[in-house]
Amino acid sequence: MRGRWYLVAGAVIALDQLTKWLAGSNLGLGEQVQMLPFFSWVLWHNDGAAFSLMSGLGGWQRWFFVGLAAAFAVFIVYELRRLPVGDWLQGLAYSLILGGALGNMVDRLMTGYVVDFVLLHWREYYFPAFNVADAALSCGAVLWVGCMIRDSRAERARAA
Repeated sequence: MRGRWYLVAGAVIALDQLTKWLAGSNLGLGEQVQMLPFFSWVLWHNDGAAFSLMSGLGGWQRWFFVGLAAAFAVFIVYELRRLPVGDWLQGLAYSLILGGALGNMVDRLMTGYVVDFVLLHWREYYFPAFNVADAALSCGAVLWVGCMIRDSRAERARAA
């Protein structure tokens, strides 16, 4: 039953790698193609973390982020093994986080940087470019926080 969460994580990794390959095959590095007034395709390489944090620090951050992703993946797998069978929302949160972390880890292992290709903007305001793995991580984190709030409320209700 828990194997479905590994399938979801695997689907996130596959979709992430496919879309990064498509971006790399169709765009030049630094190229930006306006699709809608608020959305562009781009091809950027990020050797840092979210928002290019720790970018350009000489390369050591590559292995730091690989280690961090690996450690977090082990933690998520442990949590998935402890997950009650019926808690599909928490399982989805964990699988999105796992797939996102491993998707970006694959990039770092193979190239030393993460490929970003989605750019959202409005007029002169730009959100940092991201990819499928980043989106999965973000959605998974939001779901995880929602599950923690749900569980906290349920615990308080039981205690009352």
